[in-house]
This record gives sequence, C-alpha cells and structure tokens, in this order.
Amino acid sequence: MTNLPPHPISLADVPQQAPAIDSSAETSVDAGSPPLDGTASEPVIAGTTLRVLDLVMAAYNQSLEHAAQLLVPSHDAAAALPIIRQAVNFCASRVCDQQQRYCEGCRLDNDHRGLKTVDDFCGQFANITFRDSALVLVPGGPRAPQTFDSLDRLSRSWSGDEVFYLARRVVRRLKKQDEPRPKRMTGGLDAGPMPALIVVRPQLAENIGMVARAMANFGLDELRLVAPRDGWPNERARAAASGANFIVDAASVVPTLADALADLQWVCATTARQRDLAKPVMTPEQAVAEMGRRIASGQRCGIIFGPERTGLETDEVAVADAVVMVPVNPKFASLNLAQATLLLGYEWLKMTQGGTLGRVTTYEQALKPGIRTRGSDPASKEQLIGFFEHLEGDLERLGFFNPPHKRQTVVRNMRSMFSRMEATEQEIRTLRGIVATLAKGKGHGRKSST
Repeated sequence: MTNLPPHPISLADVPQQAPAIDSSAETSVDAGSPPLDGTASEPVIAGTTLRVLDLVMAAYNQSLEHAAQLLVPSHDAAAALPIIRQAVNFCASRVCDQQQRYCEGCRLDNDHRGLKTVDDFCGQFANITFRDSALVLVPGGPRAPQTFDSLDRLSRSWSGDEVFYLARRVVRRLKKQDEPRPKRMTGGLDAGPMPALIVVRPQLAENIGMVARAMANFGLDELRLVAPRDGWPNERARAAASGANFIVDAASVVPTLADALADLQWVCATTARQRDLAKPVMTPEQAVAEMGRRIASGQRCGIIFGPERTGLETDEVAVADAVVMVPVNPKFASLNLAQATLLLGYEWLKMTQGGTLGRVTTYEQALKPGIRTRGSDPASKEQLIGFFEHLEGDLERLGFFNPPHKRQTVVRNMRSMFSRMEATEQEIRTLRGIVATLAKGKGHGRKSST
C-alpha cells in the first residue's frame, strides 16, 4: 500500500511504564501524554523511519532482540529496550485513538477510515493486481495502484492486523521479565513428551479457548490450529481460556492439515461417524495407551479434531493411523470440541499418573482418594466406647429404652451404626457435645477427653 507521511513519536508521547493489561477490558491511556502533531501521518520512532507497527510486529513475531536490531543494529540490544517498551506501550494503550493517527496495516486504521467491507477497502485504489494471476480490479479510487499475492489473500487480510492486541501480548512478556512472580498454584506436572492436539478449521474462537482450558486441566500444552475461520490471534479465545492463555498464546497456526502433521509419526482422528475405511477403531483409553507406548519409544503423536459443524472429512480421517470413538448414547453421539478434548486429556493424565485430586496451592496439599479427616486422627476405641456410655447413660435417664427387655438390642444396633462411621477424635467430641446439650439444655455441654 502507499504509505502516508510518517510522524515521529518521541519518548514523551507514551507512558513510561507498561500498563496493567486486562484481556477483558481496554487498557488505560496515559492522559498526560502530549498530543502528536498532525492527524494524517503514521507514528514512527523519533529520529528514524521505523514505524511503530513494524517494531511491534518484530517484537511479537520474532523477539525483543530482533526488534532491537531493527532499531539500533550497531549497538547493544539492551540500549533499545526502553524505546521498544514505550513504542509497544503506545500501541497497547491505543494512544493512536486519542491522537487520531494510525499505522497503515492496522485494523484500527481501516476502522478509522470507515472501511467496513472488502469492497470499501478495494474502492480506495486506482487499480489492484495480483501476483498469482492476470486478474486486474479497477475501482478507480484516489490512491495509488496496489498489488497483492492473491485474491484469497486480499479477502482474508483486507481488514488489517489487530496490532494493538499483539502489542498487549508483548507487554505481558515484558511484565513477566520485570516482575517474575511464583504462580499461585504450586506443584504442577513434569510434562515430558506428550501428544499434540490438532484442531482442523475451528469456527469459533471461543471454542478454541475452551479447548485450551481443557488441555491445561490435564497437562497438555501443544495446540495446532489448521485454518481457523475467524483468523488468528483472537482475543475471544484468550477470554474463553479462563487462565489457560499460555496455550492460546503458544498455539501454532498452519494452512493445511498436512502442515500440522508433518513432524508426527502416529496420529488418531476423533469422529462420531462410521467411515468406510479399514482402520483400527479405538476408545480414548486405548488410543492414549498406544500413544504412550509410541512416545516412550521416541515417536511424536497427535490427536486430530474436526470443525464444530461437520467434524472431519473422510479424506482427513484417511490420513490418520487410527480412529477414536467415545462410548456414547447412540441417540445423541455429538460432542463439542472441549468435551472431546476433555475426554482424551483425562485419559492421558490418568495414564501418566501425573495429576492430583483438585488443586495444589501454598495452603492446599495434594489429596488421595478416601475419607478426608482434615488433620484429626481417627478416634480410638477408648474414645468411641466413652461416647457410647455417655449416650446410653443419658438415654437411659430420659426413658428412651422402652420396653426395657429390648434395651440390649437397641444398644447393639446404635454401637454398630456409630462404629461404621469411622469417626475422628474431633467428631466424637462434637457428638458428645450434641448429646450433652440435648440432655441438659444449652450451656451444659460436656467437655471430656475420653
């Protein structure tokens, strides 16, 4: 595209400290930032021709070191870090909205121009040509001619990149460098090799986020997306991930299933429909056992999931080594992406025996199946018999055992009932307090160590 005249950003134009980023709300803008001169120029770094957009994209797509080399190729990269921080924060804070000046190639620029459709976008240019064909579009707009790789590329990218969103992710990386803090959750899994999850043509970003959340629940972290319909990255996926943002942020995006499977030796495909294919059919438990065996021998494995509406095509299932089917109600066999991920993930974690019952934090320890006594030891037989005698004595005094000749049978049944509960010391003390209160009234509860 034809670039608009650039306007430099000075260090005073952006907040000195990266703002706290909240994925569910807009980042606050430093109200003290002085206005930039002009309203029709792109922001660039002062003293250079480097656009803020180019610096942000380099920091996001490559690394901070790569961005620093663009800025000061002949100096120590550390010298450029303050400028990178401020440029990224300018974009993440959307100071451009306050100044009404945007980087060309950012979605905000097209929104500001009122370009709501691909026709609006094309209408800006005198003509449009394509590198892969002889097609020529002649909208007759005022801007200079433009060339795109293909018509498909134009249709998928005309609205521009959400550069402000990418800048926020860079800000998060910077904050982690500045303020490394231990996670609230402790323990964690020793991940080791694990299968990759491949989601083919997912339709809703929210579903991708819920898949990431299910993966995090069961210790899986490698997510590969094949041609997501709503584009990538997508803030809605992060919101739906509910804290599993590290999986969303690290997800790789490829155009074809073949690209997603290129480095894998064994893959299984999930489906609810019977296919006319000669392949092993496995339950989730069997598939996970097979992957565990192969991963232990050094192979890389993966699980393929299809799009929400149709599932995988038969040709896509054909490239898998096995088919995975979940035992379900035959009258309603459809599972959503997160449910399918949850089932496979659960079987994987169960096989690796790496999980815990519930969370583990500074104040919460890993639990084991069985009765949880909360630190109180099981009651001794002396304590239990003392409770029996206390209970039976008060019941005798209040005339409970009537007729008297059945007393022994009732006592035997009560002792058997209370013995089955496997009471703790604290529970025995509580029961004796209840009996004393009922027998003598409030304020007369007994205190006894036996």
